Amino acid sequence: MNDSLTIALSKGRIFEETLPLLEQAGITPVDDPETSRKLILDTNQDDVKLVIIRAADVPTYVGYGAADVGVAGKDVLMEHGGRGLYEPLDLKIACCRLMVAGPLGREIKGKRLRIATKYVKSTQRFYADRQEQVEIIKLYGSMELAPLVGLADYIVDVVDTGNTLKANGLAPLEHIADISSRLVVNKASMKMKHARITGFIARLKAACDR
Repeated sequence: MNDSLTIALSKGRIFEETLPLLEQAGITPVDDPETSRKLILDTNQDDVKLVIIRAADVPTYVGYGAADVGVAGKDVLMEHGGRGLYEPLDLKIACCRLMVAGPLGREIKGKRLRIATKYVKSTQRFYADRQEQVEIIKLYGSMELAPLVGLADYIVDVVDTGNTLKANGLAPLEHIADISSRLVVNKASMKMKHARITGFIARLKAACDR
């Protein structure tokens, strides 16, 4: 039986904070992810590969079995819905908050709010739970610009330090969810490679608990 392991990761903060955990679990990349143009990185273990993809695509690659496991932010998983995935471990890295943000002191009455966000499903759930009807405008970046030019009344985005909001005259207003990165596992891989994957999860958990 093929007992190889393919791990899906995205470049940036999640990758940087996952690498030390992988190292403690005995896995280190042979190629430097910051300089290599490869999308599949070899590791010190011949049967373990790292695939480098966009953060938003990690649950899709894992869900469809193109990767056995992956690391994804809870914000991405909330949008994806988690079909085909187990979520066995909170890695407690890349922590931030999903927030409603906008200009302080702005009161809007008598009209439907316009919310700019890339987190469409999470925003819909948040306002539906409050029985508020809002118009959601999907954006892919530069979210803070939307209230400044009148495109939207508020935004929904992940907030870490809040410095970008502050620099643009905005502030976090309402908390939606605490976000951290999670290990996700393909359900079929968990059955077919059970011993390999449960061992990997146990080593990662030990690394997280140190």
